[in-house]
Amino acid sequence: MDILEMKQKRAGLVQQARALIDKADSEKRELTAEEETSYDKYMEDVDKIGSTIEKEERLKKVESELKKLDADPVKPDPKDDTRNKSVFATEEYRTAFESYLLKGGRGINPAEAKVLSVTRASRALQVDQDIYGGYLVAPEMFVTQLIKDLDNEVFMRGLATTFTVTDAESLGAPSLDNDPDDPVWTAEIGTGDEDSTMSFGRRELRPHPLAKRIKVSRTLLRKARIGAENIVRTRLGYKFAVTEENVFLNGTGASQPLGIFTASDNGIPSSSSYDISTGNTSTTPTADGLINCKYSLKAQYWARAKWLFHRDIVKLIRKLKTGEGDYIWRPGIANDAPDTILEIPYKMSEYAPSTIAASAYVGALADFSYYWIADALNMELQRLDELYATTNQVGFIGRKETDGMPVLAAAFRRVKLGS
Repeated sequence: MDILEMKQKRAGLVQQARALIDKADSEKRELTAEEETSYDKYMEDVDKIGSTIEKEERLKKVESELKKLDADPVKPDPKDDTRNKSVFATEEYRTAFESYLLKGGRGINPAEAKVLSVTRASRALQVDQDIYGGYLVAPEMFVTQLIKDLDNEVFMRGLATTFTVTDAESLGAPSLDNDPDDPVWTAEIGTGDEDSTMSFGRRELRPHPLAKRIKVSRTLLRKARIGAENIVRTRLGYKFAVTEENVFLNGTGASQPLGIFTASDNGIPSSSSYDISTGNTSTTPTADGLINCKYSLKAQYWARAKWLFHRDIVKLIRKLKTGEGDYIWRPGIANDAPDTILEIPYKMSEYAPSTIAASAYVGALADFSYYWIADALNMELQRLDELYATTNQVGFIGRKETDGMPVLAAAFRRVKLGS
């Protein structure tokens, strides 16, 4: 079954689920227990097919990229010597690092130990002082690939604007705090009055340390054909991903990224301009409330805007209708067409708010490119040989640095329940 056929099948299931709601509405009653069970089953199948479609579309995208590489392979410029300016970008360091992951400090040969014994001036990291338990700086290719893995795992990274901070400790994010006043009508040779309201601010993105510990079977490390480096990177990628997605949405901004659901003058303030509750009840979002939210965001941001909800909230939204009886949630049927809410695509996250309570946040609408993420290239990795020896496993602790924050509040709206 191709993607179009799956989408058509999915749309048919949606129609059957909606028929149950329409029947109950026409009879002015709630769904019966049997109808509720049938509805949930239809929508469960909708989600399963949707997940399969998403995987197929991602696979096709990767295959298309690979075909492009085969047709026009990227060749290194022999005149470009920048690739080897850092010892962490050399093949010798990568090979020694792979050996360290596989064998540990005691298993690597003297030549590899010498390559790994590097002082990171900016960090005063002297791994040769503790080759058996100290942290090693991961090769730059390892870090680059890890960030690509995170881009695939964390939806915010795919939508946000990301920067790499290498030499500087922080990244200044200029912000327009106040727009200028409207121009005034004047004479042909007049210049109008001088504006005194326009002002700029500067927010700092300062990558903060983030650490994760994973366990890997010794047997898997020894026998896996894909290599120890890929195993460790993949597992760390997943662990970092779930942690980052949480803080990009809910982080406090104190020694960690500032999340979009954290009201802050440094990001998105707590204000009726950004927190839209009009039309919603204290127990559920409504079609009118979401319409109010959409039209509170300037149309200039709609082209790249996305809704963000927890799956439990999407489940509620799927049943909502406008005053004309039209459902505000619609499945995408054409190739590459996403599901939409009020004609705008949406994303789901397990870390989006899902608690139903008066005045609680239950979602957001935003052009997420105005969420900035700053990654530091420095990543350290430690191998733990003894801690999990009884279970024939090896522990790895990875440390990377990142920060993030909304830099333009005007591009964000939070969906809030009524009081």
